[in-house]
Amino acid sequence: MINRRKFIQSTVLASAAVALNNKTTYAASSGKPIVISTWDFGIAANKDAWKILSKNGAALDAVELGVQNAEADVTNQSVGYGGLPDRDGIVTLDACIMDDKGNCGAVLALENIKHPIAVARKVMEKTPHVMLAGNGALQFALEQGFKKENLLTEKSKKDWQEWLKTAKYEPVMNIENKLYNTTPTKLPGNQYNHDTIGMLALDSKGNLSGACTTSGMAYKLHGRVGDSPIIGAGLYVDNEVGGATSTGVGEEVVRNVGSFLVVELMRQGYSPAEACKEAVMRIIKKKPETAKKIQVGFLALNKKGEYGSYAIQQGFSYAVCDNEKQDLLIKSLSYY
Repeated sequence: MINRRKFIQSTVLASAAVALNNKTTYAASSGKPIVISTWDFGIAANKDAWKILSKNGAALDAVELGVQNAEADVTNQSVGYGGLPDRDGIVTLDACIMDDKGNCGAVLALENIKHPIAVARKVMEKTPHVMLAGNGALQFALEQGFKKENLLTEKSKKDWQEWLKTAKYEPVMNIENKLYNTTPTKLPGNQYNHDTIGMLALDSKGNLSGACTTSGMAYKLHGRVGDSPIIGAGLYVDNEVGGATSTGVGEEVVRNVGSFLVVELMRQGYSPAEACKEAVMRIIKKKPETAKKIQVGFLALNKKGEYGSYAIQQGFSYAVCDNEKQDLLIKSLSYY
């Protein structure tokens, strides 16, 4: 039998969840299909994904095509071609993909391949493995017919060389935020400063899939891998419940197995927004001082087509595309 104290606690928690839900939980206008993705560049990525979803195509095909838009965008210095390099001036890419059947594939520290998400899908479909890394991932990509090319653009090379002048060859946590600290309006994690594209889709048949791809933390140690290609951290999909993805400083997401946590909370009855908030609060609780200086955001979509988000810092936004509107951009609630 539940005692009075536990009853009061559970009532307070339930009331808080309802209060959050009323402000931050949204649903697709017609239930499905729907695609959501992180950041403002998610609008263009969603439109590519919508080309498949609007024709009753599979969510898996949609998310793969969608995030390739960001991977190929030379102006986006946090994903794919043109991404900021590591401290040695080398662009390394991480990506993962997961379908409605629990199949998944990932590549880690992949060099010289413009579309790591496509290689990740090949890992999922053509090998008995989940992850391939470094030279092994590159060898596999070339065997699958992918073209080897230089991903370091002149703009990113120039930025790296400028960073080297004062960096003392040391990677700095959250360096992307500091690149913009001279302009007050450019808050950590806002539209001028973001990393990673995570995408979740629900197709007309009610199946979920997700994809996540990035060039990682700017000026990181060579070989560093964040949360983006780690199933359960940067991305997780359970077709019975929903999917989740993350963005920001990957080390903190990995430590909390963030996206898996969000999906499991939704399994327990949390709304997408409330599940994302709980995952953020665990990061803050474990490292309150660190949390003040970094950005982490979670984005989730459940089986009903409901979606929501939550972040540590202000500035996180996400894009939504469904039958009613294809260019919706929503500002996430945040702790700070």
